[in-house]
Amino acid sequence: MDCIFCKIIAGQIPTKIIGQTSHSIAFLDAFPLAKGHTLVIPKNHHAKIQDMSAEENSDLFSLVHDVLPKVDALTGSTLVAVHNGKEAGQEIPHVHVHLVPRSSGDSAGPIHSMFESKKFSDSEIQEIYKKLVSQ
Repeated sequence: MDCIFCKIIAGQIPTKIIGQTSHSIAFLDAFPLAKGHTLVIPKNHHAKIQDMSAEENSDLFSLVHDVLPKVDALTGSTLVAVHNGKEAGQEIPHVHVHLVPRSSGDSAGPIHSMFESKKFSDSEIQEIYKKLVSQ
């Protein structure tokens, strides 16, 4: 497989490991958006979160929980982000959680600054609500 994260896990690409478990690993991003930008990934290759087993998911987010205070200590605030699929902005099709230290004046904004503002009618909201709860 030609996945850069799988190569990191296999030890073919060196990295700076922050922590790991039997199913997950956390390491510094090679192309950081901020000092301390960390990625937490499952050791098994999965493109999307819902492709992971419940055990792997629990392990991944447990490691996020363990590493987050270390990253957060750098600036006092951390963006926790997952792009779940190509259309969501996922560039590498291997699940990864970004932990990006944030500070005022870092040029990044809140999530609502990523999207154009849209208004949805009550009926549109009701329709999507029904779809989500019926699955």
